[in-house]
Amino acid sequence: MKAPLSSSTSSSSAILRRSRLSTYLYTLLAFIVFLAIIHGEYSIANFGRVDPIIPSPVISTTPVKKREKVVVQLPSFAVEESEEGCDIFSGKWVKDELTRPHYDESECPYIQPQLTCRTHGRPDTEYQKWRWQPHGCDLPRFNATLMLERLRGKRMMFVGDSLNRGQYVSMVCLLHRLIPEDKKSMETYNNDALTVFRAKDYNATIEFYWAPFLLESNSDNAVVHRISDRIVRKGSMNKHGRHWKGVDILVFNTYLWWVTGQDMKVLKGSFKDAEKEIMQMSTEDAYRMAMKSLLRWVTRNLDREKTRVFFTSMSPTHSKGDWGGEAGENCYNQTTPIADANYWGSDSRKSIMKVIGEEFSKSEFPITFLNITQLSSYRKDAHTSIYKKQWNPLTTEQLANPASYADCIHWCLPGLQDTWNELLFAKLFHPDLI
Repeated sequence: MKAPLSSSTSSSSAILRRSRLSTYLYTLLAFIVFLAIIHGEYSIANFGRVDPIIPSPVISTTPVKKREKVVVQLPSFAVEESEEGCDIFSGKWVKDELTRPHYDESECPYIQPQLTCRTHGRPDTEYQKWRWQPHGCDLPRFNATLMLERLRGKRMMFVGDSLNRGQYVSMVCLLHRLIPEDKKSMETYNNDALTVFRAKDYNATIEFYWAPFLLESNSDNAVVHRISDRIVRKGSMNKHGRHWKGVDILVFNTYLWWVTGQDMKVLKGSFKDAEKEIMQMSTEDAYRMAMKSLLRWVTRNLDREKTRVFFTSMSPTHSKGDWGGEAGENCYNQTTPIADANYWGSDSRKSIMKVIGEEFSKSEFPITFLNITQLSSYRKDAHTSIYKKQWNPLTTEQLANPASYADCIHWCLPGLQDTWNELLFAKLFHPDLI
């Protein structure tokens, strides 16, 4: 039989056990505090010795991939996620007498006389009252207040031809009513190549830069540019691009000026050279050359973390009556959209859009494509037609046949191009929409 432990031995053992337990507990507690500090979920203030560590304001329990998509991956200007899988460019036109038009022609002094159809005698207003309705979802409502706030301290620029200038003016008309008269201005620079609308309280500008080919060309004069023998200079994107640097939102377009029905003339060298080397290329090949040049310039000169780039697709014409109308019919006297959902048109824009698809898919810089072509194809009723300022006196023959001088290229404002800007607004703030 073992001898019983003495009281002194028992006491020493107990003290040793308590010491070991205490050491163990303190070690465990220190380890817990260490982990808590790392994960930001425990406040050292509970010990009353140091200021509290403020945890992250949002503790998410969603999977890592989902959290990264919401918090990290949204591009500049995006505000929130939207309904995924909604193709906002596929839909139909619906009559809307309650919310259309967004503004009155007489209330926006910035519309050029080439686009003020009511002022120049258009008798109907139905072209102003159509709303684009995507299939399976709704287009986010244009919010002028949000747009101006997000443009605070920023520059937005439309670059291209007169069709892009129409979209630019539409954007100004959608926003200017929120700005007091003495807090806004519009001025032109560089022989009218650059137009700048300023919202002074917002330190924001909305600008238009005339460059119908994006590349340097013999049509770069913003006033005198009606040249039939059009020539573009190869590799000359920097000629205009130096004016685009530092812009936060860029909206490009170029199409109509390339469609001449003949091969394009492309200059190698400079327009200042005494002897010019000019080669001829098909429209598609020349257009591809321009798109490659644009993508190189964007990649080398813009910050993808700060700048959003958009490219507006081909604006259709309605000069051939190929929607099933009478022979020789065009946009003149048209007051309703085309009802055939499969209507596309018979011009060359399919091959051009193929070039864009092939080249943009290779881009290192994210570019948002605004596919306005199909939805605009339905709107034979929305052109300026004969209701615009005529730069030259009309002949007796023209007056006897108004369809002969109808403009079936440009669009009345307010009208179709306001929808283009609704689509731009949707993709700017809700980029997950298709």
